[in-house]
Amino acid sequence: MVTAVLEACTGLALVTIPSVVSTMLLGATLDPPVALVVARIAGAALVALGVACWLARTEAQGRAGRGLIAAMLLYNAVVAAVLVLAGLHGIGFWPVVLLHVILAVWCSACLRTKQSS
Repeated sequence: MVTAVLEACTGLALVTIPSVVSTMLLGATLDPPVALVVARIAGAALVALGVACWLARTEAQGRAGRGLIAAMLLYNAVVAAVLVLAGLHGIGFWPVVLLHVILAVWCSACLRTKQSS
């Protein structure tokens, strides 16, 4: 549920106010029209991830639930790495990186718990 809410809210923000999100996160605006389109598409993808997580919130024991947790583990790890490697820093940069690292660790722990059950 936490992931569902966080990703959906971030996605909605990217769809509606992408330049504000990029300034807070990366300290840079999205000037070219192409950058705005890509940010809005990424926002729509985050909303879709949020919906998938919300709908699967009670299915963690099944294969589909574990698959979603594994996908979110990959997503969170890659986002944290891409942000750190980008070298751009806005006011929300480190909190977002830390959040994605925590979510990746949480997903990993959930997968390990499910495998040992």
